[in-house]
Amino acid sequence: MRHYRYCAALLLSISALAMADERADPASLDASAAKPATRIAVLGTVHLTEAPKSFQAASLAPLLERLARYQPQIITVEQLSGEECERMLHQPDRYAPDEAHLYCGDTSDAKAATGLDVAAASVEMRHLLKSWPAQPTAMQRRHLAAVFMAANDETSALVQWLQLPAAERHAGDGLDGKLTKALDAHSRENSESSLIAAPLAARLGLQRVYPVDDHSGDNVDLDDGAAFGQAIQHAWDGAAATMQPIRQQQQALWQANDMLGLYRYINRVDVRRSSMQADFGSALRDASPQHYGRIYVAGWETRNLRMAANVHEAFRESPGARVLSIVGAQHKAWFDSLLGQMQGVQIVDVESLLK
Repeated sequence: MRHYRYCAALLLSISALAMADERADPASLDASAAKPATRIAVLGTVHLTEAPKSFQAASLAPLLERLARYQPQIITVEQLSGEECERMLHQPDRYAPDEAHLYCGDTSDAKAATGLDVAAASVEMRHLLKSWPAQPTAMQRRHLAAVFMAANDETSALVQWLQLPAAERHAGDGLDGKLTKALDAHSRENSESSLIAAPLAARLGLQRVYPVDDHSGDNVDLDDGAAFGQAIQHAWDGAAATMQPIRQQQQALWQANDMLGLYRYINRVDVRRSSMQADFGSALRDASPQHYGRIYVAGWETRNLRMAANVHEAFRESPGARVLSIVGAQHKAWFDSLLGQMQGVQIVDVESLLK
């Protein structure tokens, strides 16, 4: 009888393994999918707001040249949409204090100039883009830029502004003096949206970029935020020896204004692997009774899942398109993994793209 029970248990285990191997895997659908695949290049970026004083925007030219060779038809950026900013303002319990102020612009001047709030401007923006002509007039570009400003999408407004001849960059058609000054200032800001995404989109004749950031899932609800922060910092401190040479190399390349070299470095597989292990791997080893490290990683993963969904929405109606997703370097591993699981998608090797 004992032998029979052992055999029965063994058969059940083998059966369970067989069922696991035979599970319905969505990846199998790609074998019969119509071509071409949607190609997605995920560019890990430093945040240019943290650039040293020696940084020169012109040093980005070699990077922009290589990205332009890829000829992306859709560009996404790590930026909150105007609609997401509105949710922050009206659902403060779901977000960290002052998060809307940190990540979202003030649309009061654009509303005064256009008469449109964020919701109405978002509807108008989609309406204009749906019937956008192949050869828009300067008047149409100024008007669309104003609508983008009212929709709290200043980067897409800048895409329109940069495609205007210098003599046409003036007030009118919804843009007033305050908005034109804001666009000029935005074009000089140290940010990957202003110095990489918008100029690249304008250079390629695109009409907008797509903001895909999301903070609705990483604002974890904790009774003791200080203890949480201490636990995560302790985990990071344990990986300081791994991160120190990586940070030193990044700073050296930044100080030398070797931006192509910097982007090549932070997008290397070995660098990304080490950074990922130092941050999230260390957090997962946190042994606090509250499992703070796992909570931290869960918030990070939730954010990446929602951001990846936003990227997918951006190319949903454009199967076969070439997509460039510009996102903080720590997100890249998750973007490559999550987007690579989607049907009809091929992840582009960014290291080869930057050669």
